[in-house]
Amino acid sequence: MSSEPQKLIVVTGASTGMGAAAARELARRGFHVLAGVRRVRDADSIRSTGVEPVILDITKPEQVEALAARVADDPRALHALVNNAGIQVNAAVEALPLAEWRRVFEVNLFGHIAVTQALLPALLRSKGRVINISSVGGTAAMATYGAYAGTKFALEAVSDSLRREVAPLGVQVVVIQPGGVRTEMAARGIQTANDLAVRMTPQQDERYGSLVRANNKLMATGTASGLTADAAARVIARAVTTRKPRTRYTAGRDAALITRLVRILPDRTLDRILAANLRRHYPKGAVT
Repeated sequence: MSSEPQKLIVVTGASTGMGAAAARELARRGFHVLAGVRRVRDADSIRSTGVEPVILDITKPEQVEALAARVADDPRALHALVNNAGIQVNAAVEALPLAEWRRVFEVNLFGHIAVTQALLPALLRSKGRVINISSVGGTAAMATYGAYAGTKFALEAVSDSLRREVAPLGVQVVVIQPGGVRTEMAARGIQTANDLAVRMTPQQDERYGSLVRANNKLMATGTASGLTADAAARVIARAVTTRKPRTRYTAGRDAALITRLVRILPDRTLDRILAANLRRHYPKGAVT
């Protein structure tokens, strides 16, 4: 990139994990990266990694507007927006309070849409690209993943629609589907799932308790054996830098396997495979 003018990239959710790793990787490749973080202390901690931190909570319109103004004032072309910010909330559909459903959709879906709308004029001028960080949960919704997977299924649909709208205008839209990744968000998601499990009513616990606890164990196991954030960041960087990127990239063997199974197996067969994989995590004596 040294022979070309430096280009601008925005990465949301860049305080830690995949977002921070992607921001570092893209800066290393010669881009000027605006890294969205929610707290001043996070800005201070990542400033030394060669990126420019910007205070950004994607659910706050005034901060999204400030980001758009910052990009508009920059003489460099905006090459890519990486919509990475997200939270993970796992619970049985019946047991998850509606406020939690709204919270996870505000961050994982509506926040991404808000940032995309704000920066799309700049991307249209530069013929840049939007990189949406989805999940393998955007192709297969396991039990207790209803809220999180719901946001990712929705993001997949929005990405497809947006891609078909802006491709004739020169803007590319790419979806990244990670599997298990060892990040702080994943660890927080496990803790949140455990906290929500103990808040179920006795009746809900009787219906879903063993399932929820088994799934939480499976989630912890999958995270511990998952990709590093740096490995996932290299997949994101490939989507950002490839001249003609694919519409979707998986990140991790588990993601590649699950997306393949979803394409070829009937729903009932996939249900049995997912249930069998979960069964070994049930407490002894639990009915499965």
